[in-house]
Amino acid sequence: MADRNRVFKVVIVLSFLFLVQCVYATIRVLPVYALMETELLRRPGGVFQGMIRIFFDAQLLAAHWGILALALYSFLSIVFTYHFYEKTQSPEIFFVVFFITSCSFEALRLMLPMGWVYAIPSVYTLMASRVVLFARYFGIFSLFAASILATGYTVQRQRNILLLIILTALIIALMVPIDTQTWDSSLAMVHGYIPMFRLIEAGVFLFTVLSFFVATWSRGSRKFIFVGTGTILALLGRAILLHSDTWASVGIGLAVLVVGTWLICTYLHKIYLWL
Repeated sequence: MADRNRVFKVVIVLSFLFLVQCVYATIRVLPVYALMETELLRRPGGVFQGMIRIFFDAQLLAAHWGILALALYSFLSIVFTYHFYEKTQSPEIFFVVFFITSCSFEALRLMLPMGWVYAIPSVYTLMASRVVLFARYFGIFSLFAASILATGYTVQRQRNILLLIILTALIIALMVPIDTQTWDSSLAMVHGYIPMFRLIEAGVFLFTVLSFFVATWSRGSRKFIFVGTGTILALLGRAILLHSDTWASVGIGLAVLVVGTWLICTYLHKIYLWL
């Protein structure tokens, strides 16, 4: 537990630094969005985005505040989780916190508008895009690992799971082609194999949710139903926020993500509080 709490402190500092980066970028880049919108050629894909674009036009300023919301959500969620879980044993929360932390890496998407202010070479934007891609898959794989642990599967060392997740996400981030000359209205660089990765995300989503619901039976606690429901909301809210380019999607995505995270953390805490 002591090692876990030290990790919590490290990710609190990391998420705070990303939040500071977002605040600094907010001061510097807001004036350039009007110019960037004249060169905007595409919007993010996805079912929700496909529906909402019927009613709302893309606004880069909304995408910016969506990124800032993710950074703030990540920092505050980790702080509150550390406070409530400091003395509570829960193998799942270790990986849930990594899922939350991964959202703060979205701050690196602001390298794109920062490049319009400081003429940053494209190689740095490419590196930032690969880190963002790594963090996204590291996050969903971490939540999947938490769901597997919830079913009662035990391992001697959680570090082995963590290393496997890091390796898998790293392979994805390094191998996928990224076009540094093409970006969408969520301030993200366009990468290849999008249909394949959507299929992977859908599969991980399905197995993660099912695993938490299976834990209701295997662990004999109905509270895992609320954890599974929270997982659905957290993953949906995160997906909406990652591709937000309207004020409506930012508001909806953030609300759904916060409620989902609250359900996960609150009911995991109730499950382990008296153990």
